[in-house]
Amino acid sequence: MKILVCITHVPDTTSRINFIDNNTKFDTAGVQFIIGPYDDYALARAIELKESSGATVTVLHVGPADSEPTIRKALAIGADDAIRVNTEPTDSFFVASQIAEHAKGFDLVLMGRESIDFNGGVVHAMVGELLGIPSVSPVMKLDIEGSKAKMAREIEGGKEYVEANLPLVAGCQEPIAEWKIPNMRGIMSARTKPLKVVESKAADGQARTTKFELPPPKKPVQMISADNVAELVSKLKGEAKVL
Repeated sequence: MKILVCITHVPDTTSRINFIDNNTKFDTAGVQFIIGPYDDYALARAIELKESSGATVTVLHVGPADSEPTIRKALAIGADDAIRVNTEPTDSFFVASQIAEHAKGFDLVLMGRESIDFNGGVVHAMVGELLGIPSVSPVMKLDIEGSKAKMAREIEGGKEYVEANLPLVAGCQEPIAEWKIPNMRGIMSARTKPLKVVESKAADGQARTTKFELPPPKKPVQMISADNVAELVSKLKGEAKVL
């Protein structure tokens, strides 16, 4: 079985976010980048399938050269090889088009349920549509039996159990697998694993970013005496508007 894991190169969740050029561009200065947390789950499940069934795992990332340390981390975790599409990701459709171009021939395409920078959660569905194969998300459990995938996905109010024939695309989330941390042997071997750089295919973007805006700063906490219930109720009604 051939597995393709698509990873994102996103700011660490502890990074301070700023914008430059009149709020039209993300300021990457001093920002630590990581594999998207949901993609980490997808990669971990792929490695488990590799260890249990002898599958091969290829990592794919759409992005410029500065994302290669993130790709090497995925190789250190256990992927066999990697592909980097040498382009700046512009929107979800453009990224999905690049993935679909290289996902042909794989039995299973795994990725996170969404990236944590734009939180679109639509790339897996677009890839499935472009390839003409099933797409399921968010997948919390994934088992492969022959040419069939058995999955549990989260829905409003509970879980849904789904079966689909391979090939398919799955958008993953916890608790599909435990995150894996690269060990020293993995880190050393990742340096020599193949990382193929390819140019992007022509694909028109369907959206463009015109401006970024930070959320408004949080208001300071107001301390109200436990004996002053009337003031608490008044503020919850008038200011917080939760009653």
